[in-house]
Amino acid sequence: MLGPVILAASRSDKMRKLVSAAPVTKPVVNRFIPGESVDQVVGIVEEMVGKGLELTLDVVGEDITTPEQAAHARDAYLELIERLADLGHGTKAEMSVKLSMFGQALEGGHELALANVRPVVEAAAAIGTTVTLDAEDHTTLDSMFAIHEELRKDFPQTGCVIQAYLFRTEDDARRLAAAGSRVRIVKGAYKEPAEVAYLDKSEIDKAYVRILKILMEGEGYPMIGSHDPRLIAIGQELARRAGRKLDEYEFQMLYGIRSEEHLRLAAEGHRMRVYTAYGTDWYGYFMRRLAEKPANLLFFVRSMITKN
Repeated sequence: MLGPVILAASRSDKMRKLVSAAPVTKPVVNRFIPGESVDQVVGIVEEMVGKGLELTLDVVGEDITTPEQAAHARDAYLELIERLADLGHGTKAEMSVKLSMFGQALEGGHELALANVRPVVEAAAAIGTTVTLDAEDHTTLDSMFAIHEELRKDFPQTGCVIQAYLFRTEDDARRLAAAGSRVRIVKGAYKEPAEVAYLDKSEIDKAYVRILKILMEGEGYPMIGSHDPRLIAIGQELARRAGRKLDEYEFQMLYGIRSEEHLRLAAEGHRMRVYTAYGTDWYGYFMRRLAEKPANLLFFVRSMITKN
């Protein structure tokens, strides 16, 4: 039951200041966020690609309150793309974006977010890679899916994320499981009301499997976002039953979580993509990582006790 409490804390300015000021916080944050600058993340890209892994890169930051901040977020991604161009890894290093960073929640936010994300998607395509639109809380999804549909008219490789805990997601999956689509399925990491989402873990897991089956039996490219060994095994079996080759789907996991499993799956010939976030505005991302799994929270608390 700690997850909802932590998710609530992720929106608290008071908790942000408390956690950010704690001496132990930075070393623990480094487990999940390997750097604050584009220079640091470029080194991570080279290291991980050298190990046979792929990446999706996220410039962290969601609390956008002005159009100028949204433009700054856009420019941060454009800077990243310039650096990725020099590496020449193509789709081995793609990007994930949250439309809240591009101004989605501001007045006229749908149009503003589309205007800001389009040059990022265009620049990514120009260097042979792509962008995936992350899912956020349920109130933002109609806008996200509409922007995704609009971008795919010119950049059909643009991906999106669906969340298994939402009641709507099975219908979304059926619509998205079409030829050429790229869809990442995750359990979901936002605090949602019982009116729109499953709250019981077992129900979320069952929904995840049902939705993944829809994606595997469809004509698109499923991206399995999970650290759960059972769901990973189920994903492999569903892919086998659907007659998919190893390059016709992929696994995705977060940087800093189950790193040995990343390497194991890659060694078996699977496409294994590591979601790697970087930047200075890490608080919201970090708190959701703590909320997703009790072991992450215990790791943080244990570190605080040890350091104090």
